[in-house]
Order: sequence, then C-alpha cells, then structure tokens
Amino acid sequence: MTVFAKLWKAFSDLPEVTAIALGGSRSGETYDETSDYDLYIYCTSIPDENSRESILTKYCSYMEMSNQFWELEDDCTLNNGVDIDILYRNICHFATDLENVIEKYQAGNGYTTCFWHNLKTCKILYDADGELGKLQERFNVPFPPKLKDNIISRNFSLLTGHLPSYDTQILKAAKRKDFVSVNHRVTAFLESYFDIIFAVNELTHPGEKRMMSYAKAHASLLPNQFEKSLNALLMSITASPEILEKQLREIIVNLERILS
Repeated sequence: MTVFAKLWKAFSDLPEVTAIALGGSRSGETYDETSDYDLYIYCTSIPDENSRESILTKYCSYMEMSNQFWELEDDCTLNNGVDIDILYRNICHFATDLENVIEKYQAGNGYTTCFWHNLKTCKILYDADGELGKLQERFNVPFPPKLKDNIISRNFSLLTGHLPSYDTQILKAAKRKDFVSVNHRVTAFLESYFDIIFAVNELTHPGEKRMMSYAKAHASLLPNQFEKSLNALLMSITASPEILEKQLREIIVNLERILS
C-alpha cells in the first residue's frame, strides 16, 4: 500500500469524516509521478488539529498545519517526496454551496461553477454513508439555462458598460500609471471573462490553472482571436492607455459576437 493510500485510510477512521475524494490531475489520467495530490476530506465537523497532526506525522516529512488562505487545509510533503494539499470541508455547507449555484442559479464574480466541477471530476476514495456519491448523482445534471444566463449577465456587466466595470477601472489606473492596480483589475477582468466563456459553452469552471488550454480543448464556441488577444492584453499591462483600451475593446467586441 502506498504512503498516500495509508494516509487517506487513516483519515477515514476519524468519526467526523464522512467522505474522502481525490481531485486535481491525480483524479484523472494527466498526471505523472511528481504531480501533487489534492485530497478533500468531507466531515460533519472539522477534525481537531491534534488528531490531524497525529496522522500526518506518520506519513509526511514536512507539514504546514491549518493554512486558511482559501479553505482550511494542511499542506504537506509525503515521505516519498510528493506534495499533498489536504482540504477539509463541512459536507452540509458544501451541499448548500452547490445547491445555491446549480439549483438556485446564483452567479458569482468569476469562478461560479468551480465547486461543481470539483464534485463532477473528483475520484471518491471513501464514502461512509454514500453521501458524497449522492451529491454527485443529484448534481449530475445539464448546465441550467438560467444559471448560464445569470453568469453571463452578471459577469459581462463587470467587464464593461458601467462606471465600476473592470475596463473603466483598468483605463483609469493606466492613466495614473498605477500598474499594480492595472494588473489587479486585469486579473479580475479575466476571472469574469472566463466565467462567461465556460458558461456560454455549458462547461463547469476548472479553476484558476490552465484555463486557456482547457477552453481550447473543450469549448466549441470561442471568440475570434481568443488566445492571441488575451496574450496581447497580458503583454500590454504596462503599455499606454490607448493600447490597453484597444486590447480590451477587441476582447469585449469578440466576446459580444459569440454571445449574440
């Protein structure tokens, strides 16, 4: 039995743990021996740090406990040298988040369907009462048209058309030569842009990594000059406001064409 298998099986013995799933590249066929593990621990309540540490000490050569930059997680290196990110989720809260998006059609500012994608693509390793499997079945549905419309409407309004929209903020920052702010708002612009791209193609959002390559591989409808225009925008962050405006306008116009 591998060190990874021993670790997750040890977690399955904790009474609070109801399900364990493997996500990321390791859950599919696109990984190699150096790929990190993304392990999701679903619980009725989060196991206390001492219980977690007593397990991790046996199987990890390095541990960072209770990082909370995004979700609660322990970030470790296994004894075989491979990194592992262990994320702890309350399964009831996770189900509510999915319900709000998939059944109540609530759109976010980018990344709307990431949890849904995570659920759809994860590999269940342990499921004591079948609860995680039931969530997979419940939310194994076509992309809701109302959710699609809400994602497009909300995020396109963030891109352009309003005083607080990202394109306006980017150009104001460029005129001030505040390139840190330009970079920050371009990042937000791309978050909403890709949320629209995935929604219009009825694809769940894969997360912040490899979005362009994922869209090229799976989306049937992409804007004209998709990759070229995005690369041009990223290369022009410190350019003049006029060049930035040209790049933003080209991206928005090409996006409007596929929306219509």
